[in-house]
Amino acid sequence: MARDHDTQRQQLVERIRASTQIDDARILNAFAAVPRHVFLSETQTDIAYEDRALPLTEGQTVSQPSMIAIMLSELACEPNQRALEIGAGSGYAAALLGRLVREVYAVEILPSLAARATVNLERAGASNVHVSQGDGSFGLAAHAPYDRILVSAAPSQVPEALSEQLAAGGKIAIPVGDAHSQTLLLGEKDGSGKLHWRRSVPCIFVPLVSS
Repeated sequence: MARDHDTQRQQLVERIRASTQIDDARILNAFAAVPRHVFLSETQTDIAYEDRALPLTEGQTVSQPSMIAIMLSELACEPNQRALEIGAGSGYAAALLGRLVREVYAVEILPSLAARATVNLERAGASNVHVSQGDGSFGLAAHAPYDRILVSAAPSQVPEALSEQLAAGGKIAIPVGDAHSQTLLLGEKDGSGKLHWRRSVPCIFVPLVSS
């Protein structure tokens, strides 16, 4: 089965490469290395490496791999950086991010999913990813500022706390909109602390749950 999963991960990498035109070896290697099936239920093992979002408990999902790849490509992560992920879910995107940066702090509002993500990340060997249970719209001030912020759920507008916790020179990728229409927004903070935004691709994420 392990060999089958290795093959399936490589096939997923090829699908991501074909659909996104991303050729960044570090990103593709992350998808080849992170065992997506570990972050899903046993009943989803046969479909774990399909390039689509898959359901978790409590109405949440594991994001579509090609969309995560687009976000990671836009973030242009570097190995010495510290990153924040909002909406950790089962921990899959945080594990991928952890392959690209030095340290990841992931926030998940639902206690059951935060606990599950911690276990999943341990099983996957992602020792540089730390999960906190809390409201992601407030970020995680204790470890700010962050060089990169990846948001895996969609608020109606960018939470002010995330903008504040982004370091100068930092980048953020965040889907923004409602249940019917969302756009991936990409922000970069200049040396004076001003955020410059641009619109990327249409997308669909679960709403960012707030307390």
